Amino acid sequence: MQAEDPARGRRTLTLSSHLVFVKVDDRGRPAVVPERIAPRGADEEALFAAAKARRAERLGRFARRAERARDVGDDGAGELRWSFESCRSILPEDTLFGNMMFAGKLLMDIDEAGGILSIRYNRGLVMTACLDALDFYSPISSNEVVTFKAGLNHVGNSSLEIGVKVLAEAPQIGEVRHACTAYLTYVHLGPDLRPRPCKPFTPETPSERRRWQEAMERRGRRLERVKRVKAAAAGAE
Repeated sequence: MQAEDPARGRRTLTLSSHLVFVKVDDRGRPAVVPERIAPRGADEEALFAAAKARRAERLGRFARRAERARDVGDDGAGELRWSFESCRSILPEDTLFGNMMFAGKLLMDIDEAGGILSIRYNRGLVMTACLDALDFYSPISSNEVVTFKAGLNHVGNSSLEIGVKVLAEAPQIGEVRHACTAYLTYVHLGPDLRPRPCKPFTPETPSERRRWQEAMERRGRRLERVKRVKAAAAGAE
């Protein structure tokens, strides 16, 4: 996605993302995609190869998908000094294609939960800088209740990572399942909307230290990804 300054005729790359959609039948179950595509030319070959690499990485994460869908624990959230929890019911206007919740609205709720915790920690404004890979383990339906559990994972100089776990509950039968987990990075902003230092944080509990280490690994992969995106954007100019 690009932002355009119409007065100067300039465009700036503001966002790069890759989304995976699943074809579903009338009951919301996965269906076979009828047509295949084949890359044509060097540019499409490069895009195809990059997509295959992302798919392989995604399938590796999905290997534990069934286990994650049954994981409704708090991931040690009770040991966290900085956490936030909220819940809400899913209404018909939140759904898409029957009674299945629209993923875009869930993303907004996830961002809001992480943003609230970030604002509380910094006692100031924050802006969403990055959403790491978000894998859905279970669909969410109308009339269900979703709970958002946000926890502070890592604090850098002017940014911090928040993990948000989403649980879906069917209150009529008491079933609770793990719908998805997201990792979001926020930047602390001053009154001038420029980055400013975050309050220092030192992990102390076992859960905080584990989250910190995992966040550092994600940060390394994130920086490499941003470097590749910037290089590709510069080459396209």
